[in-house]
Amino acid sequence: MSSQTQRAPSDFVANRVRNLAPSPTLAVSDRARQLKAQGIDVIDLGGGDPDFITPKHIRDAAIESMNAGNTHYVASAGLPGLRKAIADKLLADNNVEVDPNGVVVTPGGKQALFEAILAFVEPGVDVLIPEPAWVSYGPMVELAGGRPVGVPLDPDDNWRLTEEKLAAAVTPAARVLLINSPNNPTGRVLDDAELAAVASIAAKHDLLVFSDEMYEKILYDGHRHTSVATLPGMAERTLIFNGLSKAYAMTGWRLGYAAGPTAYMKQVAKVHSHSVTCATSFVQTAGVAALTGPQEFIGEMVEAWDRRRRNLTDGLNNVNGISCPLVEGAFYAFADVRGTGMSSSEAADRFLQEAHVAVTPGVAFGAAGEGHVRLSFATSDDLLEATVERLGDLLGRRSA
Repeated sequence: MSSQTQRAPSDFVANRVRNLAPSPTLAVSDRARQLKAQGIDVIDLGGGDPDFITPKHIRDAAIESMNAGNTHYVASAGLPGLRKAIADKLLADNNVEVDPNGVVVTPGGKQALFEAILAFVEPGVDVLIPEPAWVSYGPMVELAGGRPVGVPLDPDDNWRLTEEKLAAAVTPAARVLLINSPNNPTGRVLDDAELAAVASIAAKHDLLVFSDEMYEKILYDGHRHTSVATLPGMAERTLIFNGLSKAYAMTGWRLGYAAGPTAYMKQVAKVHSHSVTCATSFVQTAGVAALTGPQEFIGEMVEAWDRRRRNLTDGLNNVNGISCPLVEGAFYAFADVRGTGMSSSEAADRFLQEAHVAVTPGVAFGAAGEGHVRLSFATSDDLLEATVERLGDLLGRRSA
């Protein structure tokens, strides 16, 4: 028998993973599920899953595809019909011209972004990320060996992105600028001046721009989405990331894509071919039905989210210590809890343990998100009304 001491499991873990925190949003949902398993009535507003079922014509397309025998591998970068439908969509909706060969179809938008980061980020490379930012951007960059560089935005300036803020964050090692509009978690939609600032910095410092446009169809109060790729000189240096999860209520289907100049997308396709091989065959058929079929239901969902947005915002603004502006896009309220005297983590913990409402602490979205919590209103009106009641009972209500 060997006398050699056996290594602990942690000794086998790669350094790039050892200190990597799990997804905070998924962690919130996990904690909520644990409490529910104990018989506690928890309202989970931590995730971003539309409560609508995928429309019937999309479901039917997948069923017909499976029954026709389309249950095998397909071309790694995606079905030709779907890649063309995505290219057609980008031209029609966004005025962005992309060759179908410049499209890679992935199992979810997160995978598309991860593959592109692996393709273009390595040790010694910095990625600029305006914050607050989606919780997975930074860890993805770290897994690729790069360094995420936060660009802190100011809640008291409506999270406005300026050329000055971007310029102050640029480093000699910067290679990529990652933007997200409409933004998760703040709900901000980049305006023309902000997009011009992105384009100016990208050109001055020769940066690739990764544009996450997942929430592009979820807009309120007349706000419009403009892809930065439409600005002069930007199509050549912009990769667009999107998917069908949010606008088509297809989160569980896992269908997303990356699109951009073919020379760049060929490199993404390499990573794709060695990781997931291809997105699910019959799901891609459903994707064609989603993009080319009726679109009216998107407006119906947005109308419901708009109602919930207003009701939740009004309710939160009546709770002591909470201030919540009306968001411009996506389906998250990013509530300011600085008035409670608690940090975002303390507030989220109290909300869960004492009011049984699960929210995501703002610090999970970067240091700039401290003092805020994110609440998803992609859930029923009744649950959102109950949320406001519970938080009002916990913190008290403002006088009329």
